[in-house]
Amino acid sequence: MAAFDQHEGVIWMNGSFVEWSEANLHVLSHGLHYASGVFEGERAYGGEIFKLTEHTERLFKSAEIMDMEIPYTVEEIDEATRQTLAKHGLADAYIRPIAWRGSEMMGVSAQQTKINVAIAVWEWPAYFDPAQRLKGIRLDMSEWRRPDPQTAPCHAKAAGLYMICTLSKHAAERKGYADAMMLDWRGQVAEATGANVFFVEGGELHTPTPDCFLNGITRQTVIGLARERQIKVNERVIMPDEMAGFEQCFIVGTAAEVTPVSEIGPYNFAVGEITKTLMEDYAVAVQPNDVA
Repeated sequence: MAAFDQHEGVIWMNGSFVEWSEANLHVLSHGLHYASGVFEGERAYGGEIFKLTEHTERLFKSAEIMDMEIPYTVEEIDEATRQTLAKHGLADAYIRPIAWRGSEMMGVSAQQTKINVAIAVWEWPAYFDPAQRLKGIRLDMSEWRRPDPQTAPCHAKAAGLYMICTLSKHAAERKGYADAMMLDWRGQVAEATGANVFFVEGGELHTPTPDCFLNGITRQTVIGLARERQIKVNERVIMPDEMAGFEQCFIVGTAAEVTPVSEIGPYNFAVGEITKTLMEDYAVAVQPNDVA
């Protein structure tokens, strides 16, 4: 795949479309130096963006948490997102809306900076190797932990919170793993670097309570699908040693969709029927109504 600054097409930026190569920001932008940016990851299936408004509303909530006021309405960003997808003529694609502080001030204080907004769309390959995904991906145990909510704005999808995710994923990939599982500051199971996690035991789902990480939109969707199947969902504290007793495991996210996990550090899991069923149910759920 070409470097992302070399793609062709247009990007919606601050209210108008600009050529991809011209969608630039200054090197002294506050967002680059101080991570004052929030973003979303969305996917289009069959020409429609799955749960678009929910993603846009979360973008605005993240901005509010970060003391940023997006100079558009949710409806305007929804429409701009649809138009950007249409401009590219893609049926299946990844969409990245992002808002960040500009270059009007340089320093910790940034109250007079402009809030910029951009939306980019591109074709999306598989997040994990397809063959590996079907048999379950392997996860390392990260050395980094999700922070205490009193130390970071953990419920915002904010750029700075992904620093330790990048470090964790790099370390895992160097060892031959696909991703990494992160604990939180208390030593409880939290999430993968960009996806929430579920375990299966005795026909029931178990998933960590999202009190220091994002309650993902895909996570919420999968919980709904499980309950439609009369599968009990237990949202609770999960300690690492409990993974020895779980039969199945999978991670979920916009990019990951529903991806089986065969291994987390010393713990092994089967790709069982509940995992396969929820993979199939999610694949149906994301399709436009006239297709699904």
